[in-house]
Amino acid sequence: MPLKIAVIVGSLRQDSYNRRLAEALVKLPQANDHAFTFADIAALPHYDQDHDGNQADSVKALKALIGGSDGVLFVTPEYNRSIPGVLKNALDNGSRPYGQSCWAGKPAGVIGVSIGAAGTAMAQQHLRNVLAYLDMPTLTQPEVFLKWSDELVTADGTVGEKSAEFLGGWLAAFLNLVAIHRA
Repeated sequence: MPLKIAVIVGSLRQDSYNRRLAEALVKLPQANDHAFTFADIAALPHYDQDHDGNQADSVKALKALIGGSDGVLFVTPEYNRSIPGVLKNALDNGSRPYGQSCWAGKPAGVIGVSIGAAGTAMAQQHLRNVLAYLDMPTLTQPEVFLKWSDELVTADGTVGEKSAEFLGGWLAAFLNLVAIHRA
């Protein structure tokens, strides 16, 4: 049975390496027969507890997308050894008001790419800490810390030949985690 996966890219940059990676991942053969929907986190207001009783339409849309999904794929860059503020803002907006979190119980996959040799290792660790608090079962193995190269994602937007098997295996493991939690 097809899975519904929400995709959250932690970068707003138009030519973001992480957006390019996310768009290439959903073209892998392992993604066939599943539905991937990209969340618009750029439209979210800064989280403000004063608005918990009257959340913005963009927050309601994010919560509806996550609520209707079987799992969440996070593709994040690393900013200053942590996750980008826009990603943390999306997590905060979706978790509030207290007791009405859209994240609880949703299985998650965490991946990312950067130009540095360590990939997004620190950002992923920080994100995993937040996801654990939000009660999101998260794929622990295999881990993927990617260094950007022009061979990672081809000009036509697909995963490059040298990375396809490895990233396909990671995606299959994530989708298996989601399927187990949906059952």
